Amino acid sequence: MEKANNLQVDNLPLVSVIIPVYNSQNYIAETISNVLQQTYKNLEILIIDDGSVDNSLSIIKTLQNEKVRIFSQPNNGASSARNYGLREAKGVFIQFLDADDLLSANKIEDQVNLLVNNMDKVSVCPTVHFTDGENYVQLDVIHEWYQEKFDNTTEFLIKLYGGYGGSASMIQPNAWLTPRSIIDKAGFWNEEITVDDDGEFFCRVLLASGGTRYAPNAINYYRKFNKGNNLSSQKSKKAFESMFLSTSLKCNQLLAVSNSAYAKMAMATQYLELAVNCYPQFKFLSSLAEAKSKELGNCPKKYYTHTTFYRTISFLFGWKASAFISFTKLKLTS
Repeated sequence: MEKANNLQVDNLPLVSVIIPVYNSQNYIAETISNVLQQTYKNLEILIIDDGSVDNSLSIIKTLQNEKVRIFSQPNNGASSARNYGLREAKGVFIQFLDADDLLSANKIEDQVNLLVNNMDKVSVCPTVHFTDGENYVQLDVIHEWYQEKFDNTTEFLIKLYGGYGGSASMIQPNAWLTPRSIIDKAGFWNEEITVDDDGEFFCRVLLASGGTRYAPNAINYYRKFNKGNNLSSQKSKKAFESMFLSTSLKCNQLLAVSNSAYAKMAMATQYLELAVNCYPQFKFLSSLAEAKSKELGNCPKKYYTHTTFYRTISFLFGWKASAFISFTKLKLTS
C-alpha cells in the first residue's frame, strides 16, 4: 500500500485495471480504448496475455503507451493471469476487467469517490448484459437488491446465495472496484478453479471487507454470446467439478462466520442449483451436490422454473424428471 500511495497524482489514488487476455483479437482493442476513455485518469492498465494463439498480443502491442503495461505467460487460465496482474499492480484500487467487456466512462471515477474515505469497503455497480453485436448503450439499466448499502457482508452473501428463500443471484466481477488492501487480506485468486472462480474470490473479498457501497450511475457492460463460447457457459465435467469445488469453498467460508439457519439455507440452495444443472449428464456429481444440500437442510423445494411445462413436470414428478427432459431436448436440437 505504501508503494501505491507514492504514485498518487494530484491526490488521486492510482487504480490498476487488470485484463487477462486469451484469444480476444476481436474485442481487446475496444476494451483497452474503453478504459483509456475513463473520466478517471490516474490509472494503469495491465494486460496479461495468457498464451493467446491468435493476433491478440500483436494488437495489444500497437496500443501500448505509458498507461498500458503488457505481460505474457504460457496458457494457465484467467485466475493465474489475474494473479500475475496483482503481483505487478501498483494501484490503491483494483479493477478486474474481462477482455471482451466494457465499462461506462464514469465507472471507475464514481466508485473511487465512494471508497476513497471508506477504504474498508468495496464498491459494486449495476451490470447490463448484452449480446455480442447489440447496441449496449441503449439497453435498460436494472438496479437489483444489492443497490442497498450493506455493512454486514455475511448478510450480503446469504442474500446473494438465496438464503432467505429468494432466488440466488450472481454479480459479474467487472462490477466491483476493490481496495488493494482488502485483496491482500482476502488472498489472491484460486487457480484450481476455472468456473465460478470469481464467486469464490469475491466471497473471500466481501468477508474481508467492512461492507459494500453502490454506484448507481456506473455501469458494467457484460458481453454474452449466442453460441455460448464463453467459459462460464461451458457444461463439461471439468466445469462442473470446478463449480463443486467453488461451492464447497464458499460454504466453508460463509459457515465459518455464520452458522445460522439462513446461512445453511444459502449454501443448501447453492448445492442444489449445482445438482440440477449437472443432471443427468453427470449423475454422480449431481448426487454428491444433492447430498451436500440435504446435509445442510432448510433448502426450499427445487422446481424447474423456466416454463410452465417444466414447473408442472417438476411439481408432479420431481426436478430430476424436468432436468432429464430438458437435457434430452437440448441434446436432440443441438
